Amino acid sequence: MKALGIGVDIIKNSRIKKFISNKKFLLRIFSNAEILCSKRINNKISYFSKRFAAKEAFSKALGTGFRNGLNFNDISILNDRYGKPYIKMNKKLNKILKKKFNVGKVNTYLSLSDEKKHSIAFVVLSK
Repeated sequence: MKALGIGVDIIKNSRIKKFISNKKFLLRIFSNAEILCSKRINNKISYFSKRFAAKEAFSKALGTGFRNGLNFNDISILNDRYGKPYIKMNKKLNKILKKKFNVGKVNTYLSLSDEKKHSIAFVVLSK
């Protein structure tokens, strides 16, 4: 495995708490799939904070931040049936990754964690 990029981000949950009641904010930052999944979650602050941190960590691992056509809601952070978080790849993300790293396929690894006041995400991209 060759690492192509790593990214980490930490956020104060209180920052997200201020905004999650704003529907425009939710639609600008989170994918439809994430918003739909949030309806089953009791602790929405933690749910959205971890996903926000994961999107930031992904953009750092990519090395470009949010530019060149990459938007927050292009990145979906979902959970598999066991609860493990993952980055849902779509055509746009695959195209951005292939162009940036000049490889056929990029593997993504994501770890999320939170405490009462903070959420953190760590992303590794490899070929």
